[in-house]
Amino acid sequence: MNDLEGRFPLLDLVNNTVSSDDSYGLNDYNSYLRDLLREMKEEYESRRDVNGLEKAIQVNSVDFSPRDSARKHNTQMYELVESSNPALILRRGLSFFATFQFNRNYDPKKDQLKLEMTFGSNPQVAKGTLVVLPIKSNDSFKEDNTQWDVRLHSYNRSQVTVQVHIPVSVGIGIWKMKVISLLRSSDSQPVSSSKTYKCKENIYILFNPWNKDDAVYMQDDKLKREYVLNDVGKIYVGSFHYPTGRQWIFGQFKDSVLPACMFLLERSGLKYSARSNPIKVARAVSAMVNDLNDKGVVVGRWHEPYDDGVAPWKWTGSSAILEEYMKTEGVSVKYGQCWVFAGVCNTVCRALGLPCRPVSTFVSAHDSDATLTIDRLFNKDGEEISGGTNDSIWNFHVWNECWMARPDLPTGYGGWQIIDSTPQETSEGIYQLGPTSLVAVKRGETGYMYDTPFVYAEVNADIVYWQKDRKSENGWKRLKTDTSHVGRLILTKKVGVDDDFGINDAQDITYEYKNKEGTEEERISVRNATRNATLSHRFDLRLRHKEDVHFEILETEQVMIGQPFRVRLKIRNLSSEPRKVSAVLSANTVYYNGITAKKLKRKNDKLTLQPQQEELISFGVESNEYLDKLVDYAMIKIYALTTVKETEQTWSGEDDFVLNKPKLDLMIRGTPKVGRPIELVISFTNPLKRILDDCVFSIEGSGVTGPYRTKFRDISPGETVTHGEKLVPQKAGLRKICVTFSSRQLIQLMGSKQVEVKPQPELDDNEI
Repeated sequence: MNDLEGRFPLLDLVNNTVSSDDSYGLNDYNSYLRDLLREMKEEYESRRDVNGLEKAIQVNSVDFSPRDSARKHNTQMYELVESSNPALILRRGLSFFATFQFNRNYDPKKDQLKLEMTFGSNPQVAKGTLVVLPIKSNDSFKEDNTQWDVRLHSYNRSQVTVQVHIPVSVGIGIWKMKVISLLRSSDSQPVSSSKTYKCKENIYILFNPWNKDDAVYMQDDKLKREYVLNDVGKIYVGSFHYPTGRQWIFGQFKDSVLPACMFLLERSGLKYSARSNPIKVARAVSAMVNDLNDKGVVVGRWHEPYDDGVAPWKWTGSSAILEEYMKTEGVSVKYGQCWVFAGVCNTVCRALGLPCRPVSTFVSAHDSDATLTIDRLFNKDGEEISGGTNDSIWNFHVWNECWMARPDLPTGYGGWQIIDSTPQETSEGIYQLGPTSLVAVKRGETGYMYDTPFVYAEVNADIVYWQKDRKSENGWKRLKTDTSHVGRLILTKKVGVDDDFGINDAQDITYEYKNKEGTEEERISVRNATRNATLSHRFDLRLRHKEDVHFEILETEQVMIGQPFRVRLKIRNLSSEPRKVSAVLSANTVYYNGITAKKLKRKNDKLTLQPQQEELISFGVESNEYLDKLVDYAMIKIYALTTVKETEQTWSGEDDFVLNKPKLDLMIRGTPKVGRPIELVISFTNPLKRILDDCVFSIEGSGVTGPYRTKFRDISPGETVTHGEKLVPQKAGLRKICVTFSSRQLIQLMGSKQVEVKPQPELDDNEI
């Protein structure tokens, strides 16, 4: 007979005592007594096992109050928190509450509780990924807030609430909690085995820019709103002369994004103990956003065809890309280019709590051989030699900056750090870049980690022009060194400013990257960057010939696609003697990364200029000469190569421009309210004398809709079209709707509209 049998015979007696004659109220008394005895029995059985040994208290359930914690931790915007089964999303350096419901009343004199916090697949105390926290009767935390801590907040019968402090240096990612319960040891009473309760909930812990002790701390609340909380932004593309901005919906709070970020950190192989360090995390993110080496998120492609994926310009934001990546269990998404990589990278960083912003550099150098120069090679006829070097100059390139301290570098090198997820060159054997200190780049301190020489060259490389020359010892003669062409303009979005159509929201940060061209400070940074003696000859700017003829490629005015344009080279003889000049002027279509696509037109000219005489060499290009040769962004590259016979002066130059495209005009019909339909009206005019077919609108609105795509009919030459889409806003507040249009003949038309969505109105008595 086990020890529980026979211990409550009185309960059996009461259960069997029911009188038909209840004149004395015995039945009510029996009922009361029965309930009391049953409660005593249940309490006894909850404390003892079948052998009569006392049992440890056992957790039945846990409540983390995730929405309450989210408000304190600035994570209430995450859709995972807003769901019917809200997730616990926290920031390090703060505390959270957990309420445990036990199977019996908690007795602090007898019951001993411990929390076990674990991180990763093989948690270890020495690595900081396994933490055991005894719950004592203390009602306050220890003074050392750099360590995990727990305090007993309150208890009432079988319910216990504790408050857990998260250290500011803890690794970011998914943590798990276990509750271990046992009885306090006693010499007179043997103890039954302990109980362990595994909390099924994931505990997401993120970086905390609000905490001054966190390495990613930002003091200004306006900066945090822009670089952490803003889920829509602007990425600048186009040309140096006429940059344009395209809206990008980062969507870092979408329900699929944070799990995708966790998956990326796992796939990166970054050690759990290293995930407390934003330097290591940012470097891992720069590697994982591209697909090379590690099956990351986005496949890069810089030319047609895109038929087996999505053309880069059709994306309107990051969430659709990350959602597809997760749905396919980590199959890389096709296709992206630098600004897509930067948009996704920005989303991942902000989702993890790492302040981040996209940065666009116009005329950006890709130095493939670590010489800090870009070599341009021309044949004897003045035509650029394709494939002669892997160096290139991108019309624009977009990367990211993350905000963090840099304790691994000397004082003063923290703040904005460059990371780049576009795969250009390997670093430590992987296509990754950064974090590179912005301060180090400006000073030319190329010896500091990580990848500073490459970033320095992107914004400040000299361009060296070479031409085939049989008379030269090495077969080449240096025509010219251009010290000011690279890094002409560097833009990012202004804090708290938004412009749907223009670039009034662009902040020029060029001089955060480099000193003004031609100044002594700028040349000092070059000398700092080129201390290697083997490179020094490339930066010798002494004139080897008399240079008394001035050459200038004139800026091409803005031209709407479908219209003709002219290419012009101005030549002026500054000397007091005649000069015979040979000139080659050419125009080509190019991909935005500087690779020539198709030749358009070329002109050779020879002329004699009298002293102080000025001449103009030019040619026109009609629309039918370029439309079928355009690629992606409708970019045109102009080259000029000249020689002065009398002085052997040589000169070369280049410029680029982008053909304008019409903007999409967006209008809202109806009053935007949560749950109420509105109509988005899209209109534009076809600028071409051609029919547009395979027409598609891509639409996305943060908190409003999407992303999704809708096909449209063929559009006649010169036709003005209007198209309506029904949308139902889901969230109140200022919301951004972004639309792109593409067809076989005309691509990458863009438009955006900011709308204020009002909350769902309260139902009045007549509507109930």
